Amino acid sequence: MIPKTFSEVIDLGDGRTISLETGKLAKQAHGSVVVRMGDAMLLCTVVSSYTPTTMDFFPLTLDYREKFAAAGRFPGGYFKREARPSSEEILVMRLVDRVLRPLFPKDYKFETQVMIQLMSHDDNVMPDALAGLAASAAIQLSDIPFETPISEVRVARINGEFVINPSAEQLEESDIDMMVGASADSVMMVEGEMDEVSEEEMAEAIKFAHEAIKVQCAAQVKLAEAFGKKETREYEVADTDEDIEKKVFDATYQKAYDIAKGGTSKKERSEAFSQLKEEVLAMFTEEELEEKGKMISGYFAAAHKKAVRDLTLNEGIRLDGRKTTDIRDIWCEVGYLPSPHGSSVFTRGETQALATVTLGTSREANQIDLPTQQGEEKFYLHYNFPPFSTGEAYPIRGTSRREIGHGNLAQRALKGMIPADCPYTVRVVSEVLESNGSSSMATVCAGTMALMDSGVQLKKPVSGIAMGLISEGDNYAVLSDILGDEDHLGDMDFKVTGTEEGITACQMDIKIKGLSYEILVNALKQARDGRLHILGKLTEAIAEPRENVKAHAPKIITRRIPGDYIGALIGPGGKVIQELQKETKTEIVINEDPETEEGIVEILGTSQEGIDKVLAKIDAITFKPEKGSVYEVKVIKVLDFGAVVEYVEAPGNEVLLHISELAWERTNDVTDVVNIGDVLDVKYFGIDPKTRKDKVSRKALLPRPERKEGDRDRNRDNNRGDRDNRGDRRDNRGGRDNRGDRKPRRDNE
Repeated sequence: MIPKTFSEVIDLGDGRTISLETGKLAKQAHGSVVVRMGDAMLLCTVVSSYTPTTMDFFPLTLDYREKFAAAGRFPGGYFKREARPSSEEILVMRLVDRVLRPLFPKDYKFETQVMIQLMSHDDNVMPDALAGLAASAAIQLSDIPFETPISEVRVARINGEFVINPSAEQLEESDIDMMVGASADSVMMVEGEMDEVSEEEMAEAIKFAHEAIKVQCAAQVKLAEAFGKKETREYEVADTDEDIEKKVFDATYQKAYDIAKGGTSKKERSEAFSQLKEEVLAMFTEEELEEKGKMISGYFAAAHKKAVRDLTLNEGIRLDGRKTTDIRDIWCEVGYLPSPHGSSVFTRGETQALATVTLGTSREANQIDLPTQQGEEKFYLHYNFPPFSTGEAYPIRGTSRREIGHGNLAQRALKGMIPADCPYTVRVVSEVLESNGSSSMATVCAGTMALMDSGVQLKKPVSGIAMGLISEGDNYAVLSDILGDEDHLGDMDFKVTGTEEGITACQMDIKIKGLSYEILVNALKQARDGRLHILGKLTEAIAEPRENVKAHAPKIITRRIPGDYIGALIGPGGKVIQELQKETKTEIVINEDPETEEGIVEILGTSQEGIDKVLAKIDAITFKPEKGSVYEVKVIKVLDFGAVVEYVEAPGNEVLLHISELAWERTNDVTDVVNIGDVLDVKYFGIDPKTRKDKVSRKALLPRPERKEGDRDRNRDNNRGDRDNRGDRRDNRGGRDNRGDRKPRRDNE
């Protein structure tokens, strides 16, 4: 018997709905829910261990997977099963994790796993916008301690109107694409890309999304109540000791305040704080440290944090001595690496990124093969964050989720500035060499300069800045160009990128409740001032894209040819194109335009001479003479009945010049008029209806000789003589010269 289910429906206000259902699937999980919109269905489960771990952090695992069966497709590759998550799936995991993680209790150290699976796909529904709702709803149906329901929605602006959770097709027409995560009370996460919008427009989009999220949070509460709200599980909370807390605070606060006010470097500051911590720990016995060492360390961290925050709020001074609006010193350099097609170094304070650009053909495009999305990217950016960038040593185990997330943010910041007619596939790689505050924004700046250095005709340069916020009640300070420590100690970390005209991408993580939109807009405006300051530094290093790619970089020419000629250019078994690439030292890629069925030929090479040879070959293969036009030809073969000639402008294209078309006079021998190697002009007459072959003529371009008196009569007599001789020829046929020898036909036969 099918078990009883409980459901709740969310009305999006435009005829579309989202349903939440529980009670049918995955009942052994501590919480499970099916979220459905159209034909898209996500199953989300949550399980949390009842045994605490010994880890110092909350061991939360957030997993999102798209099943190929959901779209009726087979997994690509040799092994026909889903394997490690794609970059796109990891990006969804990060979006949900960043909203969920802060809402678990700080002292909750029980291993928790949230798994979201796309079980059915709808082309008109983007499932990543439903993942946050599914995760929160599953937790609400469990007994796991969690502060408040949340949800996430995608907001887009299409023709000036905001739309919640648009389809992929609608999204192509939008100038704002943002994911917003929030509770009913507070916005907690924002990430997206825009087409150079203003700070006020971005804030309006966030407000619109938050209103939709409030409805989704209320639906989760109703579902949990209908299902039967479980009692939140009890767990052992961390011990507290007010006496120890006061002792640590009194010994730490002022000294930490003084260290923070010193305006020292990251290394000096870290050493000073470490020394202070050693002094505090020395105040306790070994027995006390063994029993309450973690508690003491926690109290030290709290006093340290308060001292740094108070310094900024009270005196407007930051850890490195800057004021709240100051940007660290910047130096830039382009063309630093001789071999890449473009390169740059961007250094801001103790953060440094080295970016490279590589140019290629469509063959190098990044292929996307997912249940929900198929296609390719002709512009993509990769971000690498090695351990030495922060003075650490640890094993590298593949590309981290952080690297994927930061690279995606920088890619979204820049991709709108790549012109639509850019013929290249463009790959940008950012190597972070030093990090103390927003290496992703350094990547945007370095990427901009490297692209301009490579000769990619960037529409406008883009810069980025990381901002922070410290607030206590009504008192707050917005920090421009934050340090790593300020990110950790502050209430908000938001990164904004854009041109002089407006914002192109953003990423925000808000750690406090009830952040007012007034503070948000003020922070965005302060970010704009910093962003324009940084943009000025970039354009001092390189004001505009180089007119041409570098000498050692490949040039690319794109040529369209009729679809009928694709096979001729490739040749049998690829013989023609392979020999052409080898001869010209170029790379040739042919794609077919599905709409026009034309062939799109991309020619990539460092030598213009080689590219010109390929173009000449294409012209020769696709050459089609026009009726009535005159062409220069070269004799390449002499036959008894004419000469084979080759069009000079299209080598390889041959046509027969018949002996009768050589001259007006009677030609007994072809070599009397032309010989091999001769170059002459001919007129093209199209297809000869008798021979069904191309007809060309030399004599048509020569003056017709005038007839002399008597020629016509003489010709007529000659012709008559020829006709009079016809009887003789007939008489000789078969030896029969008398028709009377034939037997008469009998009527009765």
